[in-house]
Amino acid sequence: MIPRFFIDRPVFAIVLSLVFVLAGGVAVFTLPVAQYPEVTPPTVLVTAVYPGANAMTVRDTVAAPIEEQVSGVENMLYMSSTSTNDGTYNLTVTFRLGMDTDMAQVLVQNRVSLALPVIPLLVQNEGITVKKMSPNTMMIVNLVSPDGRYDSNFLSNYATIYIKDELGRLDGVAGITYLGQRDYSLRAWLDPEKLAAKNLSAMDVVNAISQQNLQVAAGMIGQQPVPKGQQLQLTINTLGRLTEPEQFADIILKAGSDYSPSQNPAGGTSGQSSQGSQLSTTSPTGPQPQAVGIVRLRDVARVELGSRQYDQSCTLDGKPSVAVSIYQLPGSNALNTAAGVYAKMRELRTRFPDGLEYRIVYDTTPFIRESVNEVFNTLRDATILVGIVVLVFLQDWKAMILPMIDVPVSLIGTFAIMAAMGFSLNNLTLFGLVLAIGIVVDDAIVVLENIERLIATGLDARTATIKAMGEITGPILAITLVLSSVFVPCCFLGGISGQFFRQFAVTIAVSTIISAVNALTMTPSRAVLIFKTEEGEHGHELKREALPWWFIGVLGGILSASLGQDLAANLAAGRLGLPQISAGADAGAVPGWLPWAVWVAAFTPGALVGGLAGWFLIGPVNAVLGWLFRGFNRLFDRMTVSYGRLVGSLLRVSLVVLIVYSGLLVLTYWQFIRTPTGFIPQQDKGYLILNVQLPDSASVERTESVMAHIETMARETPGVEHTVGVSGQSLILGANAPNLGSMYILLKEFDQRRGPNLTADAIAESLQERCRREVREAIVSAFGAPPIDGLGATGGFKLIVEDRGNFGLGDLQRVSDQIVARGNRTPGLQGLFNSSRANTPWLYLDINRTKCMALGVPVSEVFNTLQVYLGSYYVNNFNEFGRTWQVNIQADQVFR
Repeated sequence: MIPRFFIDRPVFAIVLSLVFVLAGGVAVFTLPVAQYPEVTPPTVLVTAVYPGANAMTVRDTVAAPIEEQVSGVENMLYMSSTSTNDGTYNLTVTFRLGMDTDMAQVLVQNRVSLALPVIPLLVQNEGITVKKMSPNTMMIVNLVSPDGRYDSNFLSNYATIYIKDELGRLDGVAGITYLGQRDYSLRAWLDPEKLAAKNLSAMDVVNAISQQNLQVAAGMIGQQPVPKGQQLQLTINTLGRLTEPEQFADIILKAGSDYSPSQNPAGGTSGQSSQGSQLSTTSPTGPQPQAVGIVRLRDVARVELGSRQYDQSCTLDGKPSVAVSIYQLPGSNALNTAAGVYAKMRELRTRFPDGLEYRIVYDTTPFIRESVNEVFNTLRDATILVGIVVLVFLQDWKAMILPMIDVPVSLIGTFAIMAAMGFSLNNLTLFGLVLAIGIVVDDAIVVLENIERLIATGLDARTATIKAMGEITGPILAITLVLSSVFVPCCFLGGISGQFFRQFAVTIAVSTIISAVNALTMTPSRAVLIFKTEEGEHGHELKREALPWWFIGVLGGILSASLGQDLAANLAAGRLGLPQISAGADAGAVPGWLPWAVWVAAFTPGALVGGLAGWFLIGPVNAVLGWLFRGFNRLFDRMTVSYGRLVGSLLRVSLVVLIVYSGLLVLTYWQFIRTPTGFIPQQDKGYLILNVQLPDSASVERTESVMAHIETMARETPGVEHTVGVSGQSLILGANAPNLGSMYILLKEFDQRRGPNLTADAIAESLQERCRREVREAIVSAFGAPPIDGLGATGGFKLIVEDRGNFGLGDLQRVSDQIVARGNRTPGLQGLFNSSRANTPWLYLDINRTKCMALGVPVSEVFNTLQVYLGSYYVNNFNEFGRTWQVNIQADQVFR
């Protein structure tokens, strides 16, 4: 018999339990911490840019060939794309849950490569990016200049040069993106009139820059084989790629005797004379009468170090900013990753120039930390309640300790299995442990009750234990199998719901199995050692003691820790110079050991005083508890007798009982079908997201003006702490357009938002109502945070309307608008809007190709000129600050 083996070898039983504890204790530190299990499907993002192209051109020339190849890639669930009028194309490929993200990226990259031959060369030169994407924005770091010393261009590029790579190398960071990104670009703002006056075209400028800004591999002098006696071998270096705007301004566009300075019109740019530079020529017979004219780039353009794009901007509390969005790596520890970001930013801050600061106002980890801590508190409270109940019924602290030992052994041992199966410490696994507390003590209680029953018959502790285990080993195994059979089938559920319930079910099942092992091994072996019997009138009798003396010491320590922890923290910060422990402190600013050290320092005095008091007071305390226990036993015995009589009476009217029972079943079913259903309840996570949509073709300047007004209103709303606004981009739609805007509204701490009108939903409703009254030129929609980070950008749900009959964009727009209108009239729905814009105003340029050919002007030259002047043209690259930037040319402001 297995229990007899461990009764005879108690040390072996203890070692077995220690194995569970050690394995789980080591594994718990490797478990990632998250709010929910990892349920977001892997996604891969394909991004391309066609400068100057409209949405239809991007759809036909970029989207169509890429999606034709990517469609049907292995394990793909679906794909969705957006093509916008700024020439941006985004394709999101979503894969089945469990697909390796690295393999998914490789598969998509291979498919995109097949489409490259039919994609415009300009798009290929810009680069087609394929990267695995984590949809979970963990936190945002904002760079700001409080005194206005630095503009958005400087802030964005400072983040790119000095911050992005540092943060991207941290453990748990999946990627970095920007809100309001403005990468450096060498900008040549052309004057078409001056170009025409000098008989130059836009493509002449492109060709000149391409030829004179070129990386050169000039070779070496003295490289073998060379004649004997060569003493040196020197590498040749020359100016190939230009680096300074002045160097680009000196690029020669035209030189020759066909140009005379007198042909130049009066005027100039950037303080330069409009006359071309002159170069005298000399021959052996003397000076030539004709000067050779040189036209440089500065003569026809304004050259500066500018930005690659100007159609997006970001603000923090109304001030210019750049927002560095940090995405969490799936399966990583969110709390540790956030702590690493805070620590790295504190380090980088020491290198910031004067007038530059950073703010972290958007951070999802405090909510995760609080939600996980709440479950841990529930776990603690449940353990205490179970201990009290066990003590009340067993009425002996030694008998209470045996089942309570099962709690840490079973729960800590479960962590080892969780780590082996790739689980995380999240609300569901911890909730499973909370429920398991009441289950894991059952087996040990059954063992102890049977041992006590046999001791009451006069048997000694060892004999009673052996006999008890012979009687209940089978029932314990049966109980374990029955409980496991309830939860284990949840492991085979599929989809996102299955991923949720799988971790919950496995956690309970594993802890139950470990508790059964303890009940059959450690509990009987320790019962023999702990239970003490005395010879009485009826043989051996159990000696009971309600509480030990040291229990009062533990209570004193807990009391002093709860009351004096803040005092100990302040002393540690003031006297020892340690970081201050407070709710508002940066994550990662406080070492992980410090809160424990402060707690121990606050616990120790109370424990010492309480232990000393317990040594003298434990006798009277146990006497009082014994009197209470005797009263409880008499009351419970009466209740047992009354319950038995009630059951006997009901058995005589069993038909009535069955009718009542059937009625309760019907009532339960009726209430069940009437109860609203859902996936995860909407939660107040401390922030809101606004989507702002102006009329089609509205300029970025109009959008920025509206966003500034909304930011002012938001900051005036009670409960709002900060705002992060983005003009030219919709975070909800995942699209870029000059008439779109988005805003993160960060709310105050939960303890500062106690009233019902300060919840996230109430603030969203209030703000949206005010925007409806005061912001007439835009549609503003306010949304709460998504219940699960990564499953959608906001709360609520999204509908997709597909044109499978090829009816055209007009009909698709009409049907979509009808769905939105009807949805907004449906009770329970609000804030519906449509992202598709098929009727965006645009200009159609009708080029007479016949006249072009008759005048000897190639049509391609017309198209290239339009591309350069109105769409921006990417020529090549230059190097600065250790990075590679683009050279772009475009017509100056007044010509567009």
